[in-house]
Amino acid sequence: MAVAFTGFLLSPPGKIPCEALCSATIASMQNSELLQQLNSAQCQAVSAEPVNQLVLAGAGSGKTRVLVHRIAWLIQQHGLSPHQIMAVTFTNKAAKEMKERLSALLEDNMPFSSRSLWVGTFHGIAHRLLKTHWQEAGLSQNFQILDSDDQLRFVKRVYTALNLDDSRWPAKQAQWFINGQKDEGIRPQHMGESQDPFLCTMKQVYQAYEEACERGGVVDFAELLLRSHELWLKNPTLLTHYQTRFRALLVDEFQDTNAVQYAWLRVLSGKASVVTAVGDDDQSIYGWRGAKIENIQQFEKDFAPVALTRLEQNYRSSATILNAANAVIQNNAQRLGKALWTDSGDGDPIDLYTAFNEQDEARYIVERVKEFTDDANCNNSDCAILYRSNAQSRVLEEAFLREGIPYRIYGGQRFYERLEIKNALAYLRLIVNRNDDAAWERVINTPTRGIGAKTIENIRVFAREQGCSLYDAMMGAVRNNVFTARASKALESFVTLLDELSDNAEALALGDVAEAAIVNSGLLDFHKKEKGEKGQARVENLQELVSACRLFESEEENLTPLQEFVNNAALDAGDTQAEEFEDAVQMMTLHSAKGLEFPLVFLAGMEENLFPHKMSLEEHGRLEEERRLCYVGITRAMKKLVISFAESRRMHGSDNFNAISRFVREIPPSLIREVRIKASVTRPVSFSSNYPSQKEVDEFPGFSLGQSVLHPKYGEGTILQFEGRGANAQVVVNFPGEGTKRLVMQYAKLEALY
Repeated sequence: MAVAFTGFLLSPPGKIPCEALCSATIASMQNSELLQQLNSAQCQAVSAEPVNQLVLAGAGSGKTRVLVHRIAWLIQQHGLSPHQIMAVTFTNKAAKEMKERLSALLEDNMPFSSRSLWVGTFHGIAHRLLKTHWQEAGLSQNFQILDSDDQLRFVKRVYTALNLDDSRWPAKQAQWFINGQKDEGIRPQHMGESQDPFLCTMKQVYQAYEEACERGGVVDFAELLLRSHELWLKNPTLLTHYQTRFRALLVDEFQDTNAVQYAWLRVLSGKASVVTAVGDDDQSIYGWRGAKIENIQQFEKDFAPVALTRLEQNYRSSATILNAANAVIQNNAQRLGKALWTDSGDGDPIDLYTAFNEQDEARYIVERVKEFTDDANCNNSDCAILYRSNAQSRVLEEAFLREGIPYRIYGGQRFYERLEIKNALAYLRLIVNRNDDAAWERVINTPTRGIGAKTIENIRVFAREQGCSLYDAMMGAVRNNVFTARASKALESFVTLLDELSDNAEALALGDVAEAAIVNSGLLDFHKKEKGEKGQARVENLQELVSACRLFESEEENLTPLQEFVNNAALDAGDTQAEEFEDAVQMMTLHSAKGLEFPLVFLAGMEENLFPHKMSLEEHGRLEEERRLCYVGITRAMKKLVISFAESRRMHGSDNFNAISRFVREIPPSLIREVRIKASVTRPVSFSSNYPSQKEVDEFPGFSLGQSVLHPKYGEGTILQFEGRGANAQVVVNFPGEGTKRLVMQYAKLEALY
């Protein structure tokens, strides 16, 4: 049973057209500096009478300016003190920017101190409240906040106390569960009885975790909001004080609020405060982490009467880009409705490139970046490559490294720096060299296999005393029965795993060795048990590592493919990405791109099962969120948008042949120009089939369809198809026992047999 969140409705539901509310006000205050340089819709939002207001702010429509000017208007025209205003943002950076812009806006007209204004994130403001009212909240005076890593360590200590097996119930999964329950306002005692072993175990962990936090005088981030919400519900006098104090509440990015944040706001608003909610239901893309699009959809009902303003004029993108975004998003149901427009002109058509595979796609993107930045007025940082899955970055990174073009992974790590990839590589390194101490330290208990910190420290001591590697010290300790039977058994199991991986490495292809390492070590299952996008991304990255191994071609005669791959991965990891101050191409997931803008944007990997992600077809509401994510991606582009997809993409260790994304097919053909190799066709691309038309076939001297050929790695095969021309020409060959391979002719080293 969830906590009942009760708010205070202002009056019977109803809409108030903003024009009716503020036309007279605007007429009487035409000379106000606060309304200068605002368009009509922005003026309406800023100068509306003090009633609850929903501002639907489309991408690039100037919502931050409206928020800041609205606060200034309430202070300047309605006599509110900064002390009576609370503004809630989703990042500390946004809060800081809002304070700075307010200071600049008001300092010439009236004394203003940003300190008296409550501006901050939900969590920041909740922390401020709890610090002030720690006794009423049932906290210790010097309570501390657990960050994500500290919280996980706390959960692991609870696991130890409960004697739970981390391999069966991953601690990360329990952490996700606890935070999810708190975001919904649910305490352990509110959870009903269940016969489900998972729910029973998680409830037990949740209860023990809460007790441990209480003893330790600590709170996690989710607790801040839930505790402050409960603070008001349990202390009516305190609630009345804050309801009376804050006459105006303004919330940015309202579409990203979760259940407890919405309840928190409803309780605080009471009957006297007016709420201005600014957001865009078409940009609600964080459902996987608890955000509820229903909040912005319900706002007009729950906070009635509500003035509604739509900010639809876009100052960022060309009309072509906006028309494409509008066409895609209109396929979603239950939208609040708006259509972006601009007076800046049509701009360039959207380019659509059909690649042979992901390598061809990366090559094309790099060429377009070089072409764009050859213009003296264009920088690398003007270019952004957006993709649905983190795993897509590997091939793109390699392409930029080859060309010496600086790049930066925005909001993330380079492929070979990611935790799960480092762990997998550590197993591969131990296959090559058991005396690799760094690799041993990394995976001796990853995933957990019952080898405690004390056992590991003792092995370190033995290694120092004997002057040997950690692996040799471990083997010596096991032989001499130094540890308990349980610890010795866990260490022996680890040794057996490495022995099996090493034995198989001699007989298996490199891709199979990598797959065996991540599967047999338990890494893959470990991350599959993680919930949400993060766990899914880790699994996809591990699968991408297997793909990289399958595509790897050894060039060193004195090294095995495994040795060479491990060395190359280390070198790639050593080629660090550009620093923030350097002029570099920006690469990021679509989720990371929200709020940003770039003159040139690439949407890469626009294929069914990749984007929209295949999992979105299995869960209710996920497909619409994927479409909103596409809408966000399209509207990041200012001048030029380039879309690409691959006819063949190696995913999860095998070749996949996916159709072009439905989102591309939802864009009017008149807005798209299909790009061909070394040429472009101005006619619109046809979406009558799953793919755009086939590329022209060039001559392949010395080879013909049906011919038998010999490949140095795959052996004898038969040519099935030719594609492309020149340096990018490809050939499709079927190899008995190996399957169908798509090879670039200039690298394939094929030999005609007859």
